Amino acid sequence: MSFSKKRIAIFASGSGSNAETITRYFEKNDNVIVSLFLTNNAEAGVIKRGKRLGVPTVVFSKKNFSERDDVVKILENLHIDFVVLAGFLWLIPESLIKAYPNKIINIHPALLPKYGGKGMWGHFVHEAVVENKEKESGITIHFVNEHYDEGEVIFQASCEVTSSDTPEDVARKVQVLEHEHFPRIVEEILQKL
Repeated sequence: MSFSKKRIAIFASGSGSNAETITRYFEKNDNVIVSLFLTNNAEAGVIKRGKRLGVPTVVFSKKNFSERDDVVKILENLHIDFVVLAGFLWLIPESLIKAYPNKIINIHPALLPKYGGKGMWGHFVHEAVVENKEKESGITIHFVNEHYDEGEVIFQASCEVTSSDTPEDVARKVQVLEHEHFPRIVEEILQKL
């Protein structure tokens, strides 16, 4: 199936390992380009990854993001078709959701609806999974709406959690799933746009 070149923007608040995995996945794809990384954290590792990968990175403030339409304007000026949240911690403002209806997806490091919502990210999720003696965890890729982790689920993959697993063990297992599935799911969605 052929489709015109799609331009992706990736939001990340931390190291940006998923942003890099997605960028590398599409490097040889003539139909998709990762045009921009965006972060709310001036110390985020995703900035260094962007430099290394040749992807421009924009750092923005809460005011630029939530109170004004600055970020939406940046995306529109670059003709971004699709937005990926890859470890991005802020709630997406209504203006961005309206500008990109059903064109923003997020990856969550648990099997939603378990361990979702405000404050449930990264190690907080993995600690809760271990503390509650869950037998499995995994990833959920979902569309983004105006509530944390409540958008329509697109894809889930699970991994076993053993009684000896630490939160760090669970994090490693979940990250393997993220890197394995996230780029492929992004591509599948882009083919339907």
